[in-house]
Amino acid sequence: MAKVAFIGLGVMGFPMAGHLQTQGHHVTVYNRTAAKAADWVAKYSGQAAPTPDAAAKDAEIVFACVGNDDDLRSVTIGEAGAFGAMGPGTIFVDHTTASAEVARVLAGEAEMANFSFIDAPVSGGQAGAENGKLTVMCGGDEAAFERAAPVIAAYSQACRLLGSSGSGQLAKMVNQICIAGLMQGLAEGLNFAQAAGLDGKALIEVISKGAAGSWQMANRHETMLNDEFEFGFAVDWMRKDLGICLAEADRNGASLPITALVDQYYKDVQAMGGGRWDTSSLLRRLKR
Repeated sequence: MAKVAFIGLGVMGFPMAGHLQTQGHHVTVYNRTAAKAADWVAKYSGQAAPTPDAAAKDAEIVFACVGNDDDLRSVTIGEAGAFGAMGPGTIFVDHTTASAEVARVLAGEAEMANFSFIDAPVSGGQAGAENGKLTVMCGGDEAAFERAAPVIAAYSQACRLLGSSGSGQLAKMVNQICIAGLMQGLAEGLNFAQAAGLDGKALIEVISKGAAGSWQMANRHETMLNDEFEFGFAVDWMRKDLGICLAEADRNGASLPITALVDQYYKDVQAMGGGRWDTSSLLRRLKR
């Protein structure tokens, strides 16, 4: 069992840190809003720290799951950042969906201080975090990954090292690019089915067993047909992620025409007041 810290207790980090504690690890948490950290301690025991560096002090592995590049810089190399308290041989595992560039920069900072940095964004959403069934895509040093992977297993069903620093973030970009196209296709298909007078539920029961089947179809068709979107992975978060994808594509020369188009469709959803709606709300945009 490891002595660990977890920084960031949002809808993902809160249950992820909880799984670490219930699996027997010794967990210290930090959250920008101290009341959230107090709620976590009340639910899982463990302990809370007032700053990222206080949480990281004496930890073997420090985990983070925050909002974006700026948040990540703040909790690592900002005032009272975790990096200042991390000793030689320790590991920082970042579960934030951020840019590959910031992952490489922070990996360089960690290397100079003689500890390791692993970029490890996750897929599976809030349900995956709560059920301990996340998919984790990692970039960084192989030896550090081998040490961290058994601990990450507390909340994951799949965890793989995909290359050097930044590779985990690049893999997450591919994940989001694929989801964007799938979700728009599903929205258009269901909208077409309803316009054609088909029984949507019966339709999905059939086509989900064939080549059109996907996680999105299996897990979102019912709420989409019921026009329910007040849950799940928010459009605001998806636009943040797609912005990272499009910026990286500008750097590496990849063409992302569908991704760019769906990003604008999500902008339309935001204009409809749906920034916090689930990404499946692309269907509601078609019904305006």
